[in-house]
Amino acid sequence: MTRVLGIDPGTVRTGFGIVGRDGSRLRRVASGTVELGRAPLPQRLAHLHSELTRLIDNYTPTACAVEGLFQHRNARSALLLGHARGVCLLAAAAHGLDVVELAPATVKRSLTGNGAADKQQVGFMVARLLDDFSESAPDACDALAVAICLIETRKPLRLFG
Repeated sequence: MTRVLGIDPGTVRTGFGIVGRDGSRLRRVASGTVELGRAPLPQRLAHLHSELTRLIDNYTPTACAVEGLFQHRNARSALLLGHARGVCLLAAAAHGLDVVELAPATVKRSLTGNGAADKQQVGFMVARLLDDFSESAPDACDALAVAICLIETRKPLRLFG
């Protein structure tokens, strides 16, 4: 079974979702959030790295998709988010995973057909694609959507039959 780790990075909480493909069926392997709290940034980033390392070691995904930056009006927020994204990319690359960054609009378009879909629409499609699985944490649901987007774009094309 192919397994993909999807990550929705953040500096207070980071969502993760691991999706597996077994033939044509998708299934949720694990999902949740890494709560980083309000400690100084270096400690939060170190905690994020150790938790991602633990997840990768436990679930052995073969690829990782990290949600890219979207337009931020606040430069400081964008810079802080960039630190968390860097830690996510580092943890995945250090484990030899195939790492891909996906723009939020690409993920939304892939799942819903609309690059400006809201969280509710994305959550609905995640539940449908994962056999009505419901994830209550929005960050984890976003991470599952990122993983689904990558796993679906890597599906071999059926040209005949």
